[in-house]
Amino acid sequence: MGRIIGIGETVFDILFKNNQPVKAVPGGSVYNSIISLGRMGVQASFISEVGDDNIGRIILDHLNDSGVDSSAVCSFSGGKSPLALAFLNERNDADYLFYKDYPNNRLEVDFPPIEPGDIVLYGSYFVLNPVLRAKTKAFLEYAHERGAILYYDINFRKNHVAERIKLAEALIENLEFADVVRGSADDFTYLYEMADPDKIYNQKIKFYCRNFIFTSGAGDVRLFTAAGSATYPVKKVDVVSTVGAGDSFNAGVVYGMYTTGVCRDALPQLTQEQWDGIMSCGLDFSAHACTRIENYVDKEWAANYKKR
Repeated sequence: MGRIIGIGETVFDILFKNNQPVKAVPGGSVYNSIISLGRMGVQASFISEVGDDNIGRIILDHLNDSGVDSSAVCSFSGGKSPLALAFLNERNDADYLFYKDYPNNRLEVDFPPIEPGDIVLYGSYFVLNPVLRAKTKAFLEYAHERGAILYYDINFRKNHVAERIKLAEALIENLEFADVVRGSADDFTYLYEMADPDKIYNQKIKFYCRNFIFTSGAGDVRLFTAAGSATYPVKKVDVVSTVGAGDSFNAGVVYGMYTTGVCRDALPQLTQEQWDGIMSCGLDFSAHACTRIENYVDKEWAANYKKR
């Protein structure tokens, strides 16, 4: 079987409830997904950057402890590892505040080799950021040329709404690279002021990528492929935090594709039953993550899930 390679930012999440800190954990959208995948025992690698400081070392130790190869994570000097403050409301949804201090030279790493059968997970502002765009685009082009499956989580936050026109070209390029796109209701509200998943797929996604997953918090998940669409209800759980829900969903979908053994050329031939199994993994991972104050699946849960 191939490997799963994630590329994205790392942050240190400090979670607040009732304006008091309740937990501090390493995070970042793709980071959260790759931690879950490492804990599932797959061969996982991460491409990113951290500061050469105490927080950076905590993040690197956390990657290694979760079974993720961190050799493509750059430790930079002349800056500090970024922090994210997540304030949980009464529904345990989060509002974020970010603190970042990066050096001028970013992402000074050698990218890992990519082979057909690998899955690359990318998303968020990290792969739109003009400062990093030349490097992230070069990696995505390379992964696409090498025959990997590319899974794109748009994850467009409201603090970048003012930049959406400037970022439009990079967004479209990311969609063109993708074999599967996942976007949330919030993403498309911020990007296009659109809310209807059918219209979003037909007007904004289908031309670039035929496989699209639409999520809407506690609402139903929609899957669109060239063969049609399907609807999946979200599992009901007692929610502790939604911070890692979407990231864990991505991890589950990628894990489902990985364990199905699908390669890029076979994606169009997946049956509805196979897609149902893949989506079920995403829903399982997401539901579990909502019951925890951390951003990823628990090691014990991962061990039990593999035995199913």
